[in-house]
Amino acid sequence: MRESTSAQPDHSGVKFPPPFIFAASLLIGWVIHRKWPLRIVPPTVSPWLGLLLVALAFLLAALSFREFFRARTTFVPDRPTTAIIRTGPFGYTRNPLYLALSLLQVGVSIWVNSAWMAFMLAPALVVLRTRVIAREERYLERKFGRVYLDYKASVRRWL
Repeated sequence: MRESTSAQPDHSGVKFPPPFIFAASLLIGWVIHRKWPLRIVPPTVSPWLGLLLVALAFLLAALSFREFFRARTTFVPDRPTTAIIRTGPFGYTRNPLYLALSLLQVGVSIWVNSAWMAFMLAPALVVLRTRVIAREERYLERKFGRVYLDYKASVRRWL
């Protein structure tokens, strides 16, 4: 028989992978766009500007993943975090991967030239903030205490 314990799990408790939040919002925006197209930029600008932003998103994600690997900690929210990363993009933003996903959504929205896909970023960010970031921050404060609070005070969430 298993004993019950009051100890909290050593992870953030995030149940829904953040990339799926952005994928769902893009899909909803695309469905709306198919019914009622609404452009963001002139068609001559959308392909190259969209691709540029998508490339920047991938660069930011790659630089962020590099720091996770260097610190030998995980980026998976249901696994234990072993370090607070302050190097690379984490020196400028506490959430560079979420910033990269946001930039990716803007880039895809411009590339497809869909205002609806861009508008859907707002609800995605609300869900991200309330269902993911809030849980991650509570976990990191509980696990790392003053170290995380000092980091949080010195580095902005986004930029």
